[in-house]
Amino acid sequence: MTALGRIMATSVAGTVPKESLRDAYGETLVELGSADPRLVVLDADLAGSTRTQLFGKKFPERFFDLGVMEPTLMTVAAGLALAPRTVFASTFAVFAAGQAYNQVRQAICYNRANVKIVATHGGLLVGPDGGTHQMIEDIGLMRGLPRMNVIVPADAPSTRSAVRAAAEIDGPVYLRLTRENLPRVTDGSFRFGVANRLRDGHDLTIVAVGALVARGLETATELERVGISTRVLDLASVKPVDVPALVRAARETGALLVLEEHSVETGVGALVAATVAEGYPVPVRRVGVPDVFGESGEAWAVLDHFGLSRQRILDEAWELLAQRGKVH
Repeated sequence: MTALGRIMATSVAGTVPKESLRDAYGETLVELGSADPRLVVLDADLAGSTRTQLFGKKFPERFFDLGVMEPTLMTVAAGLALAPRTVFASTFAVFAAGQAYNQVRQAICYNRANVKIVATHGGLLVGPDGGTHQMIEDIGLMRGLPRMNVIVPADAPSTRSAVRAAAEIDGPVYLRLTRENLPRVTDGSFRFGVANRLRDGHDLTIVAVGALVARGLETATELERVGISTRVLDLASVKPVDVPALVRAARETGALLVLEEHSVETGVGALVAATVAEGYPVPVRRVGVPDVFGESGEAWAVLDHFGLSRQRILDEAWELLAQRGKVH
């Protein structure tokens, strides 16, 4: 019998109003621009979708739309940053991390340019746009770049904090946002290099990023109903990563389940598994996108189709617990 045979799963997040992470980004940009006259914003003909248009309407003299030329977007962003300016550059994740990868590497990271790349429409939740636009390799690409910081917020409040934190750090940042609205699951705090412990527990740790944090919390609630104590870590700071928190979780709970809307080959699961293997080896399971391209479909249905469903997460948690002798 599977975990769903023992537990009737319900959507905890379904009762919480969902908010737009992109709106949170655009509104925070306006706040930052009001406080810092040296802050400039760039886009690539997608300002309505990325919400940078909010900044553009307020500060048109500090907003630059480069058109459908993402490599140029990143090159100009680097030049402005070296002027020096604090620069926010936005487009879809598939263009920011894919189309313009070489410019991000050479112009921004190599020069330690103070550019904040805020990439929207990351992951499978782009839905109907299909596999060509469902960027599931970007976290791996960006965390592999020297000097690059990587953030994947779980909700609108933490997005606001992450954008502010990105503006304060002197150096490149890649901040990934989803198109879909997400439920509020955090207290809105974010710190570089610190995992946000959303729930304490001693039988299992769920480590999640982005849209999967809510599903991790739902799983922890379901497991609690049958006496399983589950710790939940929001790993919004992917790089720098909170090594002590991951090793502590391994030592204190004995197993980790990692949830991400990204390829399991190079994403957060691979990072957590490597960290734990070096620091305190325990069983680790990864729930993410398999080694395939995405497909067109309704956003949340696509997520379920590729194995990121509530059922799959609950089953993986149950099997980890069984492996440790916590359940039978």
